[in-house]
Amino acid sequence: MTDPDETDVIVVGTGLAGLVATAELVDAGRRVTIVEQEPAASLGGQAWWSFGGLFLIDSPEQRRLGVRDSLELARQDWFGSAGFDRPEDYWPKRWAEAYLQFAAGEKRSWLRQRGVRFFPVVGWAERGGYTANGHGNSVPRFHITWGTGPGVVAPFLARVQAGVDAGLVTLLHRHRVDALTLTGGRVIGVSGSVLAASGAARGEPSSRVVEGEFSLRSSAVIVTSGGIGGNHDLVRANWPARMGQAPASMLSGVPAHVDGRMLGITQASGARLVNTDRMWHYTEGVTNFDPVWPLHGIRILPGPSSLWLDATGKRLPVPLFPGFDTLGTLEHIVSTGCDYSWFVLTQKIIEKEFALSGSEQNPDLTGKDLRLLAGRIGPGAPGPIEAFKAQGVDFVVADTLTELLAGMQRLSGAGEAAPSPLKPDLVESELRARDRELDNVFTKDAQITAIRGARHYRGDRLIRVATPHKLLDPGAGPLIAVKLHILTRKSLGGIETDLSGRALGVDGTPIDGLFAAGEASGFGGGGMHGYRSLEGTFLGGCIFSGRQAGRAVAAQL
Repeated sequence: MTDPDETDVIVVGTGLAGLVATAELVDAGRRVTIVEQEPAASLGGQAWWSFGGLFLIDSPEQRRLGVRDSLELARQDWFGSAGFDRPEDYWPKRWAEAYLQFAAGEKRSWLRQRGVRFFPVVGWAERGGYTANGHGNSVPRFHITWGTGPGVVAPFLARVQAGVDAGLVTLLHRHRVDALTLTGGRVIGVSGSVLAASGAARGEPSSRVVEGEFSLRSSAVIVTSGGIGGNHDLVRANWPARMGQAPASMLSGVPAHVDGRMLGITQASGARLVNTDRMWHYTEGVTNFDPVWPLHGIRILPGPSSLWLDATGKRLPVPLFPGFDTLGTLEHIVSTGCDYSWFVLTQKIIEKEFALSGSEQNPDLTGKDLRLLAGRIGPGAPGPIEAFKAQGVDFVVADTLTELLAGMQRLSGAGEAAPSPLKPDLVESELRARDRELDNVFTKDAQITAIRGARHYRGDRLIRVATPHKLLDPGAGPLIAVKLHILTRKSLGGIETDLSGRALGVDGTPIDGLFAAGEASGFGGGGMHGYRSLEGTFLGGCIFSGRQAGRAVAAQL
């Protein structure tokens, strides 16, 4: 084991970016000490819980499905979505260009060399629905890792473990960093609290009882501590004014330990935080009936066919259809004064179009179980979907529209002091008007046009988009309504870094000895996504920024 008092590099955090940075340092023969406030059960951080989606450009998987992609098209989509418009976007724009080159170049082959494989059907996330220069993916680019999040984490965790076995890596769990150590403006180490041992399982809250102190010195420190999604107070404090008032009620898409502590600690040491009002939260959250952490929510990954209604029953405006514009939908829902919305759909739609985000909600892909995977093509919804439909508190299942509306009323929180905002007559009107448009092959309904367009893509037609049908068709039933909550997830801003991952001070110059990667750095530069993400870019951003920082530190030692 490496003597942590004589280490070359300290990495703060055992999430994906920290593991990738450490793997690069191990490959270069450097001595690394990783400090992490959580127990060993949480190795891999948020990435372990993820669906494992990765953004690739012009991949063999795309080409086999007839998708024509290019770096130029992806650049158009990225910058049209990012909307860079601030002086602080200098480094984020450079990181975005570097990441696009990586995603169109060596990313896939580099990952395959480490054992990462992909599901053959490429998903089409964030479809946009605006003009060519606006937000969204022009083509499918969401490549699902065979093994989901754990499959992404595994090769880097294995390399770190090999470093432990070789005496190059020391893992210090239950070591919470409280300060960076500086001398003459240079970061030379970290200090903090040794927390009491904890038997908490992955994602569960762990004790914050302090049993001692520690202090470590090194030639460089890499901060890979993640974002703020588990700290709702911090989410609200940074909530962007452009999106109205922060929701009074939100679910958490990440464990409580994703608390943003290290961002403030790093800032107190002179690093500059930028774009902290840019964030990525989902609008299709449902309450987990078997929670792991407080307010645990799961995101529905919807196909395009569900009817999306606000809390009153009014249909969301074009192009705010399921899977088209996450933040546009968030801004609209918040503007209604309610913090929830509704999907109305049929059994036929849920069987074809619903997936749940997360490794634990996709046992076939996570466990690499081909027999279980085959069930996605056959009749019936996947087991986890049916479990939520049967046990989830946000689901209403009914044979008739009258029963459905009554169930929606119950979930709307109706009471004498706060009557339900739902207007049943409006819901019925929206459903019947939408269904009337299916009497012809022609339509003025943009969502129906989008559904038909989606089915031109072989992957969507095969496993993702139901045949267009009337929602009130008894043969497609039963009817289903899902109450959707705001679900916290990612920080899009963070520690400003140059392309080597060096943390920059308020004057724009690098802070000697201090680096950052992953979500803590806005996935690179303090926000390489700008205002919006194209999806599949969070894990990839952790991988790329962790690799950049690890290689840069190894080269300078």
